[in-house]
Amino acid sequence: MTISVRRKKRKLKNEINVVPYIDVMLVLLIIFMITAPLLNLGVDIELPQSNARPIEQQKDPVILTIGIDGGYLLKLQDSDEQLLSAAELSAKVGAYIRVNPKTPVYIAADSRLAYQQVMDAMALLQQAGVPKVGLMSQPKQNR
Repeated sequence: MTISVRRKKRKLKNEINVVPYIDVMLVLLIIFMITAPLLNLGVDIELPQSNARPIEQQKDPVILTIGIDGGYLLKLQDSDEQLLSAAELSAKVGAYIRVNPKTPVYIAADSRLAYQQVMDAMALLQQAGVPKVGLMSQPKQNR
C-alpha cells in the first residue's frame, strides 16, 4: 500500500501587515506627548517692576537668569538656556564675549532674590570681561 502525501504549496503573500507598526507608533506618540512638557527647563521668576523704557537693540542679548534658589541659567544667542555653575558661567561668557564684544548682556533676577546674589553675578560677568551689564525688569502695573 502506498500512501501518497501531497504537499500543498502555499502562495506567498505580497502584503505587509502594518498593524503592529501602527500600535508601536501610537504608543511612542503617547509617550512623547506626555514627556515633552516635562522637558522644559525654564525657571519662573518674578522680575522687579520699573518705569524705564525698553531698549532697542540690533543683536539678541546674552541673558543670565538667576533663579530664587540662586542657580544660574545662561541663554546665548540662538541657543537654549543652560544651567551652569559660577566657574562654568564665567568661562562660557568670557569666551563668547571675546568673540562677540558688542553683544549686550542682561541679568534677569527674581525680585525676591537677595541683592548680594545679583551683585555676585555682576562681579562674575565683570571678571569674564563683560564691559556693561544691564538689569531686566517688568513694566510697572498701574493699580
